[in-house]
Amino acid sequence: MSEVKISATTRSEFGKGAARRIRRDNKVPGVLYGHGSDPLHLTLPGHDLLLALRTPNVLIALDIDGKTNELAIPKSVQRDPIKGFLEHVDLQLVQRGETVSVEIYVHTEGELAPGGNLLEHVLNALPVEAEATHIPESVTVSVEGLEAGASILAKDIPLPAGTKLAVEEDTVVLQVLAAQAEEASAEGDEAAEA
Repeated sequence: MSEVKISATTRSEFGKGAARRIRRDNKVPGVLYGHGSDPLHLTLPGHDLLLALRTPNVLIALDIDGKTNELAIPKSVQRDPIKGFLEHVDLQLVQRGETVSVEIYVHTEGELAPGGNLLEHVLNALPVEAEATHIPESVTVSVEGLEAGASILAKDIPLPAGTKLAVEEDTVVLQVLAAQAEEASAEGDEAAEA
């Protein structure tokens, strides 16, 4: 788990006009909340934040106005739907040793059994609970040799030490579907001949 240091400043202007002015300066408006404290409205450097958010579940060490240091994880990120730049970010305050609920990506490795079967990702991200400073970026699951009808449950996925599932153990994460494209095309050929 990587920790990224970002300098932030508190802001006192709110609304669309203020947010647009912040974005024009290549900065991002954000809110830091959690632990029962009042929400803290921040201005964050856009480029630094964009680079930090490339890492899933990144831990951000905020230097706020050069006075306070806080740890946070991103909870909600709003992007421009066309250009993709950051419009707003919500950050959740965390403390070292605290357990947080996050989702980690599920990656696969290996080849399915021959036969043109399809691998369906029922869950692309697995909900887990982990210590705030030790959140895994992802988990890797082997699908080597799996045949049609096989499935991998949440309890079958090896998790790093200190990480627990936040879903039922019997939740299907991956499943192998039988190939049906050839059967459909054969039926289409028969209909064309008739």
